[in-house]
Amino acid sequence: MPELPEVETVRRGLQPAMEGSKIVKAEARRKDLRFPFQKDFIARLEGQTVTGLGRRAKYLMADLTSGDVLLMHLGMSGSFRVQQGNGGETPGQFHHPRGEDRAHDHVVFHMSSGASVVFNDPRRFGYMKIIARKALEHEPLLKGLGPEPLGNEFDAAMLAGSCANKKTSLKAALLDQRVVAGLGNIYVCEALFRSQLSPRRLAATLATKKAEPTDHAKRLVTAIHGVLNQAIKAGGSSISDHRQTSGELGYFQHSFKVYDREGEPCPDGCKGTIKRIVQNGRSTFFCPSCQK
Repeated sequence: MPELPEVETVRRGLQPAMEGSKIVKAEARRKDLRFPFQKDFIARLEGQTVTGLGRRAKYLMADLTSGDVLLMHLGMSGSFRVQQGNGGETPGQFHHPRGEDRAHDHVVFHMSSGASVVFNDPRRFGYMKIIARKALEHEPLLKGLGPEPLGNEFDAAMLAGSCANKKTSLKAALLDQRVVAGLGNIYVCEALFRSQLSPRRLAATLATKKAEPTDHAKRLVTAIHGVLNQAIKAGGSSISDHRQTSGELGYFQHSFKVYDREGEPCPDGCKGTIKRIVQNGRSTFFCPSCQK
């Protein structure tokens, strides 16, 4: 499933085509994706201008002039492409040709800018929902989400406070969207390696008895910031389904230190070997020699 860097990459790709442009026509080519479309889905979109395109955790959020917000989630295999006029995507250095079968083009936004924004989702785990802006704080899909890891609120003190007295592993705590929003398996593994912290370490060790941040918490926050910013700059990671809106592959996977590198020597030269274990049903990759 796409994580924060992949969703942020998609947001930046859609921004020029959608922001400040009116949705002249909207098409929903089936009745549902993961969830059924609202009965007034098309009516609430057509004629509305997208005043801003933001992101919250792994959700894309398009603000409309009506006061509504279009919430969009990529799911497991969802992707957007932007078509200008009769032309298709512009290939780039990491271009990966999309399938010619358009049977999975489920939603299309025809914009006044002349662009068509197409949502393709073979597995149909993605979804879209229109929510009144004033009702967002009560929306079940968003309620309870923790701070953005790249936002001003997220620092060592906040992370330590959230993890104080937790009995779970550090890996499990970081994947808890109530602790920090948008982190997923790949970037948690990479951030833990960069901070030299074991994924099996108790989350509570990020805080002192007074719930103040330890050096571990400070190192981890720095590592999270670093790995996310680097991944966004690289266009995200293309493991299976992720494509940028241009059709290009992200290429942060070439910078992985531990993820999917089981059996390889530790890249830090500690003479350890990358190990894979399963935590909460997810694969964890780490170096047991230098991550303590």
